[in-house]
Amino acid sequence: MQFTTPMDGLFYVIVLIMSVIIHEFAHGYSAYLLGDDTARLSGRLTLNPIKHMDLFGSFLLPLFLIISNAGFVIGWARPVPYNPDNLRKGKWGNVIVSGAGIAANLMIAIIFGMFIRFAYVFGMPAFDPTNILPFYKISIMIVMLNIVLAFFNMVPIPPLDGSKILFSFLPARLRYIENFMTQWGIFFLLFFVFFLWGSLAPYAYRLFDLITGI
Repeated sequence: MQFTTPMDGLFYVIVLIMSVIIHEFAHGYSAYLLGDDTARLSGRLTLNPIKHMDLFGSFLLPLFLIISNAGFVIGWARPVPYNPDNLRKGKWGNVIVSGAGIAANLMIAIIFGMFIRFAYVFGMPAFDPTNILPFYKISIMIVMLNIVLAFFNMVPIPPLDGSKILFSFLPARLRYIENFMTQWGIFFLLFFVFFLWGSLAPYAYRLFDLITGI
């Protein structure tokens, strides 16, 4: 991923931080609606960035990857705590909370994608790939980044949300799989990022096309 100006890179980090914060807030709020007060009692049921930011994952790492032209940018916020034992609906409660972050990112992508698709309603000029207006540039960045976050978190590798959804349906006799994957999750995740993400990325671009129409 290349940025034409330093401001593009800086804005990308800001969008990334806010997107992962909304992702984490969605986890906490859905848990709260299902009967768990852990996030609220810990002061994390808020959109205040200071309450969620991880110095390394939310700022230093993304900034380093942009400055070094690494070709990709990743980041995260501090996970919002919740207690699965307090959730109503049994294992479905954990599935709902785990999927809430993914759903939040997809909703952001759809909202800003609709802004792009129907920009003419607001009197905006048509999208021109040879001269991209700031409105389109910012909206495209928000849509694409949130689609990538949603797709990435669907992957069933700990600590990503997809793994929590998968493990919720795992029979007790196969619980050792969860323990093994949790113990070695960081290595599975790195392998996925460097060797398998490329096979999933085209689907993210396809969804971007469907949402925005460009």
